[in-house]
Amino acid sequence: MTPTLPRPFDRRAAQAMWDAYAAAHPQALRTSDTFSVDRFGDSLELANELLEVVINGPKRATATLAAEFRAAGEPLPEIGSHWVACDGNGTPRAILRTIELRVATFPEVDERFAWDEGEDDRSLESWRVEHRRYFERTCAARGESFSEQDEIILERFAVVWPPEVADRRHHAQ
Repeated sequence: MTPTLPRPFDRRAAQAMWDAYAAAHPQALRTSDTFSVDRFGDSLELANELLEVVINGPKRATATLAAEFRAAGEPLPEIGSHWVACDGNGTPRAILRTIELRVATFPEVDERFAWDEGEDDRSLESWRVEHRRYFERTCAARGESFSEQDEIILERFAVVWPPEVADRRHHAQ
């Protein structure tokens, strides 16, 4: 089955979600009063699958090649920054807040990070197999090659909005 390209973001709905969050939690905007709009993965199917693991499961981390941010013309995330996470249809489903960042190479990713990413069986072995496949595919799509020495942005996040899916300890943020 050929993956389906994700649809454009519904930026109006993302802004409305952000406005509701900002009105309910103005103190959370002291660190960062702006947000980005993004999704997980590189296909409609993968975006939906990974977002479900965020909303209904254990996924509280993500790994992105630094070159991917550069290629998209986007700044690297910052601690305290927010992003509206959309599904593959471009519909905003949650607001995530970056709580930890680390730069690493592929061999430097550890078992704890793989576990926090919450994908597959959560093992480092599975993380390496699936992320190598993903990084090779996304690099090739940009006309580049993946190297294990490429810098990877390892990001841990909390789900902070909407209230029905927010992490309990970050609910008031």
